[in-house]
Amino acid sequence: MHYFLIAGEASGDLHASHLIEELRSVDHEARFTGLGGDLMRVQGMHVVRDYRQMAFMGIIPVLKNLDKVKDNFKLARAALLEARPDVLILIDYPSFNLKMAKFCKKHLPQTRVVYYISPKLWAWKTWRIRSIKRYVDRMYTIFPFETEFYAQRGYSVTYVGNPLMDIIDQRANQQETAEDFRERNGLDERPIMALLAGSRRSEIQQCLPKMLQAAERFPDYQVVVAGAPGQSSDLYRAMAPHAHVLFNQTYQLLQHAVFAVVNSGTATLETALIGTPQVVVYHVSLPHLSSFLKPIVIKTRYVSLVNIIAGKEVVKELVAKDFTEKKLVAELHRLMSNPNDVRVMRDGYAEVRHSLGVHGAARRVASLIYADMSGR
Repeated sequence: MHYFLIAGEASGDLHASHLIEELRSVDHEARFTGLGGDLMRVQGMHVVRDYRQMAFMGIIPVLKNLDKVKDNFKLARAALLEARPDVLILIDYPSFNLKMAKFCKKHLPQTRVVYYISPKLWAWKTWRIRSIKRYVDRMYTIFPFETEFYAQRGYSVTYVGNPLMDIIDQRANQQETAEDFRERNGLDERPIMALLAGSRRSEIQQCLPKMLQAAERFPDYQVVVAGAPGQSSDLYRAMAPHAHVLFNQTYQLLQHAVFAVVNSGTATLETALIGTPQVVVYHVSLPHLSSFLKPIVIKTRYVSLVNIIAGKEVVKELVAKDFTEKKLVAELHRLMSNPNDVRVMRDGYAEVRHSLGVHGAARRVASLIYADMSGR
């Protein structure tokens, strides 16, 4: 069968690459075309547009790059019509992917539309459920609470487990000692504070300066920045000339860090599954106005995946007007001076891991997609 996949950011590229690998194991005649990144390309997909040319988030970035956004849609539609795939597999990225689902249903009605990794409708833009009901044949979700969320709105989904369970537990270099990690990366003997500022350029530019300002207040720790996939070393060199920046080693960095400051997103859950104590931050423009509007726009009590899954505050969130150097310094001081708070956090991490359930999400999705198509 011919599969057309669309992933619009680094995490989507990662999850889609594992799905492609598993689809190959069940469908030996599988062909892959789509929009994505290097990881999908390594698995044999013909990439017609790299996600790094698509990662525009928020009203202002989209408006500034409107010509590029339109060109991405034009290219994606043309590639889809040329490929005429058996299945269109959408990976998160709803602003783009839901439009592609609608286009596919109109122009290629025989193509099955599958969504893997649901848009976060439970957090914002709940109205998108209407498009999902109309244009998505099957939704495979990765958070257990999403089953009830969709059921309450008259749409049946299949929970397949969370792919991060496999990715984290099978990560490379788990047996490497902290001493070897430091020596390999030219680090000194001080304990490591890891900074994860996000994957998009705009996120990094907004978050990293405040992270660095707070971290500099702790000279007994060495600051190490996780370089995001697809971003250049020049970006970090300009913003953090005195900090170590490590690319393609985020999981190893978290494993050997004693604390982490993490921009809200998938990385908060990755950090929890590895077990590193963290403070979650999230920058927004016009923070005071955003804090006022949050109860209207955001449908969840928390912003980090760790707290949302747990249903309680496991990690401290510094969001909008609360994301300041002063408050971040205070929260780091609290963790450093209160071992019991760290223990409670790690107990919360264990609860989150348990609630995610079994391993094998990508393998399960591949088998379900193939079985579904074979039985048509």
